[in-house]
Amino acid sequence: MIRGIRGATTVEQNEETEIIAATKQLLVEMIESNNIQPEDVASVFISVTKDVFAAFPAKALREIEGWTYVPVMCMQEIPVPDSLEKCIRIMMHVETAVPQEEIRHIYLNHATVLRPDLAGSNESNQK
Repeated sequence: MIRGIRGATTVEQNEETEIIAATKQLLVEMIESNNIQPEDVASVFISVTKDVFAAFPAKALREIEGWTYVPVMCMQEIPVPDSLEKCIRIMMHVETAVPQEEIRHIYLNHATVLRPDLAGSNESNQK
């Protein structure tokens, strides 16, 4: 079965190294928390708010060994008034037998406000 695994984080500055570092941290935590192998990933969508444009966050995935052939696409979020700023969101589509309620969605930094019901289940997301 293909399941979606969500993740989100924020950056303080619209700066390439910070965008790549924050995205990589989020990806690594999503991968490790859900024991994901690259060959089980159908695709990865990464969206950013309109104030994050200094780099393609997808570059972070290419820095992770073994993830060269995983399809990844970046896009901009719709600009909803009063939404969380400087936010990077990830939707990873993974082939897994893990039940939906056991998937570990990861929310880091200020993005914990997006899904406090899920963010509280991760010890390392309170950064």
